[in-house]
Amino acid sequence: MNDKEDIKEFIIKNYSDVALQGSTGGCCSSACCCSGQQINIKDASINIGYSESDLEGIPIESNMGLGCGNPIAIAGLKEGEIVLDLGSGGGFDCFLARKQVGESGYVIGVDMTPEMVKLARQNAEQSAYKNIEFRLGEIEHLPVADDSIDVIISNCVINLALDKQQVFNETYRVLKAGGRLSISDIVATEEIPDSIKNDLASWAGCIAGAELIDNIEIMLKNAGFENISLIPKENSDEIISSWFPGKNLEKLVASYIIEAEKPGK
Repeated sequence: MNDKEDIKEFIIKNYSDVALQGSTGGCCSSACCCSGQQINIKDASINIGYSESDLEGIPIESNMGLGCGNPIAIAGLKEGEIVLDLGSGGGFDCFLARKQVGESGYVIGVDMTPEMVKLARQNAEQSAYKNIEFRLGEIEHLPVADDSIDVIISNCVINLALDKQQVFNETYRVLKAGGRLSISDIVATEEIPDSIKNDLASWAGCIAGAELIDNIEIMLKNAGFENISLIPKENSDEIISSWFPGKNLEKLVASYIIEAEKPGK
């Protein structure tokens, strides 16, 4: 059995490599949610729910083909809202969110990998946006003030967290009353075998850390959320099997859209 710190260090090292590799190498590596094969980043992005127009006018280095869905498509972002992205990577979803909240809005990305934060900040400088920033931090201990966020988004990141209840507690803390959670993530639909849980590469690959979907709902309720919705993506099997061809992991995990709200005043 791997120690929690060993798992965390392995994940950070792998995603650091992805950041340093950048868009020139593309996904996949052992850090990505896939099996090690090279992929076409544009095709992969469209397959998980982004449109051709989403990919236009965004710093190219921000999109590394990581993710299992498109949280922006479900978030219903409005002009002037403050958005927080958990595990923001190169900043791709942050830049898309910035398009929707406009000049009067604000977007914050948080990532635990220094190399990813550095890359995202470089991408932000290229974009010339002034109302977007990237902070180094863990999603279990968000560097964000209480009751300050309108919408939280995340894409295939919470499965990597070792204490998911703490993540949901933190998201509840930083959301304003009436704020909402709109995330895309990998969840378990069956118990994950120990052989996978003990494999570090499977942790970095978004499989070993997937939590049972029923437990995710319980955690959200325990944190205080209401109006909880957990819906599998229609092409979930296709997404998972494209990451790990021939492994039949789509029988164990699925890509889900997860939404919830913090009670209003």
